Amino acid sequence: MASGELYDANYDPVLQEQRSRCKVLCQEFNTLPYGESARRMEFLRSIIGSAHGNFVIEPSFWCDYGYNITLGENFYANHNMVILDAAPVTFGDNVFIAPNCCFTTAGHPLDVEQRNKGLEYARPITVGNNVWIGAGVTVLPGVTIGDNVTIGAGSLVNRDIPADSVAVGVPCKVIRKI
Repeated sequence: MASGELYDANYDPVLQEQRSRCKVLCQEFNTLPYGESARRMEFLRSIIGSAHGNFVIEPSFWCDYGYNITLGENFYANHNMVILDAAPVTFGDNVFIAPNCCFTTAGHPLDVEQRNKGLEYARPITVGNNVWIGAGVTVLPGVTIGDNVTIGAGSLVNRDIPADSVAVGVPCKVIRKI
């Protein structure tokens, strides 16, 4: 996975075990009473690979492995965030994510035989500092979002977005510089 080469996501027993462990922790986190903030934070810290300083992730939250996720200082994710973290997903400081957003590092081969064997590839996602991501945004494998960016609601981010810009749409495009 880490090399960016094709790997066996469906049938590799080590990856299956790692995903299963992570999914159990996510499920338990998602069912904790909202008022039990200390327990919720304990679960999140056992899932997330690295978190710097203050952060909040509202339930429900799902990820594949957890250990490939890095959160910067002052990170906030609203309800229903999904991170498919077969490759690193790195968020900078002061990142705010609206509800129903998905960050997926996994991609699938166009070759039908490879895809049917359960092979896939993964590319990292990097989100800079001071980024606002609107509701219902999907960020695809290999994308870098620069510092001081706003991504409009409903966008499909399939290419890099430069710093200091507002980007929206399907596919997501820069509509103006800040």
